[in-house]
Amino acid sequence: MRAKPPDRKAQDPRAQARKAALSALKKARRMADKGGIELSDWEGEFLGSVAQRIETYGRAFGDPEKGGAGQALSVNQTIKLKEITAKAKGQRKPMKRGKGFTRKGRPEPAAEEAEDEG
Repeated sequence: MRAKPPDRKAQDPRAQARKAALSALKKARRMADKGGIELSDWEGEFLGSVAQRIETYGRAFGDPEKGGAGQALSVNQTIKLKEITAKAKGQRKPMKRGKGFTRKGRPEPAAEEAEDEG
């Protein structure tokens, strides 16, 4: 007895990516609403416009260099979606700022010169 071939829709990776992206967008919005976290105007517009583009075109970006062929979201859109989801969960971390071009492990020479002059 042979197994029944799988459904054609289940095999299509583009359809799976589209469905996963739409559910992730809906989940982020629901989590924000449920947690009482207010999304900024930009974040709300981002979630809405990306969902609309995925439903219309099957993916939310036009340039093929910005993401994989079977992906529904570009790399940067995926990162922003993860940030919005983390904010909705309440796990938002402050943005790390660099300290510039400083030497690590060495005291600054300006402090030593000030002692010699004074």
